[in-house]
Amino acid sequence: MNLPEAFVKRMETLLGDEFPAFLACYEDPCQRGIRLNPLKCGEDRLRESFPFPLSRAPFSPLSFYFPPEGGKVGALALHHAGAFYSQEPSAACAVTALDPQPGERILDLCAAPGGKSSQIAALLEGKGLLWSNEVIKSRANVLLSNLERMGVRNAVVSSCYPDTLCPALAGFFDRVLVDAPCSGEGMFRRDPQAIEEWSEEHVRSCAVRQAAILDSAAQALRPGGVLVYSTCTFSPEENEETVRSFLERHPDFTLEETGLSGGRPGFFGMDQARRIFPMDGGEGHFAARMRRVGDAPAADHGEAAPASRALAEAAREVWNEVFRIPMPDSGIAQAGEMLLLTPKDTPDLKGLGVLRAGVPVCERKGKRWEPCHGLFMAARPEELSLCLDLPLDSPQLAAYLRGEEIDAPQDWKGWCGVAAGGVTVGFGKCSGGRLKNRYPKGLRNHG
Repeated sequence: MNLPEAFVKRMETLLGDEFPAFLACYEDPCQRGIRLNPLKCGEDRLRESFPFPLSRAPFSPLSFYFPPEGGKVGALALHHAGAFYSQEPSAACAVTALDPQPGERILDLCAAPGGKSSQIAALLEGKGLLWSNEVIKSRANVLLSNLERMGVRNAVVSSCYPDTLCPALAGFFDRVLVDAPCSGEGMFRRDPQAIEEWSEEHVRSCAVRQAAILDSAAQALRPGGVLVYSTCTFSPEENEETVRSFLERHPDFTLEETGLSGGRPGFFGMDQARRIFPMDGGEGHFAARMRRVGDAPAADHGEAAPASRALAEAAREVWNEVFRIPMPDSGIAQAGEMLLLTPKDTPDLKGLGVLRAGVPVCERKGKRWEPCHGLFMAARPEELSLCLDLPLDSPQLAAYLRGEEIDAPQDWKGWCGVAAGGVTVGFGKCSGGRLKNRYPKGLRNHG
């Protein structure tokens, strides 16, 4: 691998006697892994169904390695169904350090493409509120798609600048994650473009941007709350120095142990932080956990505007067509031609670039309201009035994921979920022994 000369010199200085071992790692394939999504699948089912052997990773109880020779997993039916997220295992360390608890309010401030947000959602167990933000709109849409695939019910997804979002939600969150944009040195084995974009000037400019994001993030945290800062780079300017500078600017924050077992202590006397190098079974990550010990200003967050009574009733009618369980006692909000089941305690969303808040129940098609793909992705097969559960090796399931019409029981009529080995993957409409496919075109397999 053709590494930048300046980067090599920096790493040799940073690592000393360990530098040869570090350099040797670049001759090996990068780590491959997945993370279980317990919102939709149990570990036993995943192990039984995954086509490659899994071994547990030390960075999260939900993370696993699989062999480097393992093929592409994105086309697997269980991936479509959101049973797992494809993620290099050491990337899970930041959320392990964050330690979200069910019922809490969590902000993931730099959230795309959604790996860490979906990990937070799994640990929240559907309780509390996850706010996932991404400044770049196109990346925010990818984030939204991934959270929908993973069946997350209690998320708000926004595309908003941190210096706008965080003051508006001052003191609102129990925990905030800043997985900051960085120079990406830990991505060199996985992404050749990261090598091309690297320079010492880029490292310095990233550090400036990271400081600004952290200053904004601090505003959103309640007294006693936890702030985790993480990167996928090795440079001290973006890691220990950024954290030390933040603590100097914010004396109401104190550094804590991360609780991580994988990797090694931070450098330059910052033992409470955690570093992960390729020699540690990861690619390259840094995480530091801080707690607000002083007071914090709080804004008046208000409440999300509810839909009209007539629209709420329309959403309920669609719900009752689809489900055999009662509709949750939660708010219904309108977003354009879509009605959403919003998470409990959703604040006022105006002016915050919100793409979606909660689960999309239905959307208007002419004079009718029809259920959304996201509603089925957030459902378990046993909760649905009708669900066609297909074996993972079924030709019918493969056809469905290509967008084709498939067979269904002759006497089934109406909206019907489709499951892959017991995990909901989409829906269609049954009539006359056939299921008309409603799997979104942009998600379908080809060939």
